[in-house]
Amino acid sequence: MTTKMILDCDTGVDDAMAIMYAALHPDIELLGVTTVWGNVHVPLATRNTLRVLDIVGRGDVPVAQGAAGPLLGGPAEFAYEVHGDDGQGGAGDDEPVRAAEPRSAVQQIIDTVRAHPGEVWLVPVGPLTNIAAALAVDPELPELVAGVSLMGGAALAPGNMSPVAEANVWHDAEAAAAVFRAPWRIIMAGLDVTMRALITPEHRDRLAASGEAGRYMARILQHYGDFYRDVAFGTWCCAMHDAIAVAAAVGALDVRSAPTVRVHVDTTGGPGHGQTLADLRGRYRGYPEQEERTARCCSRSATASSTRSWTSSRRRRRRSPDRTAREEVDR
Repeated sequence: MTTKMILDCDTGVDDAMAIMYAALHPDIELLGVTTVWGNVHVPLATRNTLRVLDIVGRGDVPVAQGAAGPLLGGPAEFAYEVHGDDGQGGAGDDEPVRAAEPRSAVQQIIDTVRAHPGEVWLVPVGPLTNIAAALAVDPELPELVAGVSLMGGAALAPGNMSPVAEANVWHDAEAAAAVFRAPWRIIMAGLDVTMRALITPEHRDRLAASGEAGRYMARILQHYGDFYRDVAFGTWCCAMHDAIAVAAAVGALDVRSAPTVRVHVDTTGGPGHGQTLADLRGRYRGYPEQEERTARCCSRSATASSTRSWTSSRRRRRRSPDRTAREEVDR
């Protein structure tokens, strides 16, 4: 089954990987790419997007330029130290590219979704400015999309812009808050997942030994891996980040085991600004019952006994006077 998709990028190194993945995946119909500020200034993000699509032979995919800064104004901050001066690890090229679409990113998103109601996945992998702006222009979007699979946030992992905030959310927390409040299905590919999906030197070398697209990717990955070596891992490797959101949208990753939770974005401007506060209090729903079934199949009676005791105490707590709050979380 083909997944229709709009990819929203601030095209640095990991965005290039996501674009290649979406453009070449046999089960993805890439209806368009929109660009946004974030890793680099938006004109450069647009140029990089067009070049990557050309490299993989997808000059047919329309590209529309979007927001140059945060939804509510204020300064835009970038990540050239991570992605290189050209946003491509300092290893891009100067090949000419075609012109972007004359319409805005917001208009492209709205037009495309309305042309395919109920079918299009929005996959934003940069700040959520374009998605929030499109939502403000067309509040019916949540009823018209198949879902939103975004790269951003962190639930049970440290941030990368602050101790608690991930970059895409931190850059435009107000836009992120609007997106998370909207009544659409969201898959959050946060740092909990993406910092565990790593490209190693062996992967890079395999890319370098493949065709034009692989050689380009291997080249731009070098600076990106050097950055991660110095600030995170202590050895050359880099997180895939944006491609994970694409994989989740197309079903290449099974996200059914991930908890479904409410998420609130901190927009206070304080130490927690940009944090994605995930209400994980209901994540254990069904676990005691599952453990009881496991225990009945286990010959060690002590295990079964301790499992039943834990389950019983949990049930007693549900009958306690504060049950209203707990039941609200369960709902």
